[in-house]
Amino acid sequence: MKDTAIFLFDVTGTMAEPWLAAGYNCWIVDIQHPHAYDTGGITEVQPEKPGRGTLYKVRWDLTKPWLCPVDRSKLAFVAAFPPCDHLAVSGARWFAGKGLRKLAVSVEMFATAAEFCEWAGAPYMLENPVSNISSHWRKSDHTFSPHYFTGYNLDDNYTKKTCLWAGGGFVMPEESRAEGLSAPDDRIHKCPPGPERHNIRSATPLGFARAVFEANALRTTALAAA
Repeated sequence: MKDTAIFLFDVTGTMAEPWLAAGYNCWIVDIQHPHAYDTGGITEVQPEKPGRGTLYKVRWDLTKPWLCPVDRSKLAFVAAFPPCDHLAVSGARWFAGKGLRKLAVSVEMFATAAEFCEWAGAPYMLENPVSNISSHWRKSDHTFSPHYFTGYNLDDNYTKKTCLWAGGGFVMPEESRAEGLSAPDDRIHKCPPGPERHNIRSATPLGFARAVFEANALRTTALAAA
């Protein structure tokens, strides 16, 4: 039974939420999760309500491959959000000053995510803003902006051009824009400096998360029943 979804470089768990609510067990892996020395870096969050899946928070440095403890025959979906700090073209004017080491680490983390996704044998997506990864690897398969999915969540009425590299039968959801909203804002670009700026700017829009779940969970269920 395909009852598990994996999310790499995920702190908030926003992308996992629709899967959890539907009863899937979800693993969110990131170096920012709390230490859990007695359980090998894994914090288990039991379901709050009947029917919800179990959430596993894994503290792991994804510059190194992560050995997934779940049999891949159980994997229904994989998503990865590698850091874009040293890849996004929005910061191109600072590339020269950052040096090759930071670029190399960023590419290595993206490669770790891509290799895991290919290994999983499930529908997958790797997310990054417009970046030079297309020059290092291949062009993205899809692009979107959060305001494309305000039909799922009105609070996502903002712009952020985002690229997806997908495979394994991933289904890109159709746009669903709510009517009557004002023009989308540019809050991401205006986000003030601070310790949480990176996490705020890279947070997954909930509307997109819900749309991806609906498009891909239904396909996974249909394939399992076939």
